[in-house]
Amino acid sequence: MAKSSIHWEAVEADPRFQQLHKDKNRFLWRMMLFSLAFYFLLPISTAYFPSILKVKIWGVINIGLLFALSQFIVAWIIAVIYAKRANTEFDVRAKTIINDAHNIKGVI
Repeated sequence: MAKSSIHWEAVEADPRFQQLHKDKNRFLWRMMLFSLAFYFLLPISTAYFPSILKVKIWGVINIGLLFALSQFIVAWIIAVIYAKRANTEFDVRAKTIINDAHNIKGVI
């Protein structure tokens, strides 16, 4: 089996990789915190504001049902936002690092 000529510790220590990792983590944490907050608004409002959720919109459709269904819409929107950001920014930066991985030398 051929030994890889890529020095992975050096790639990990590369400032471009460090910045990419930091930016991606920051973006993902923000998306996760938003989605968790939005998700927990439904049980919290069910417990503390049930009268608001019972307001009828049309027939048997009420605010609570619409809010519950909006959870799916928000999840899809977050997925689209992440995919767009990953394809236009994160993947481009990662590809640059990958293309240069053989040239990144570490301390031996």
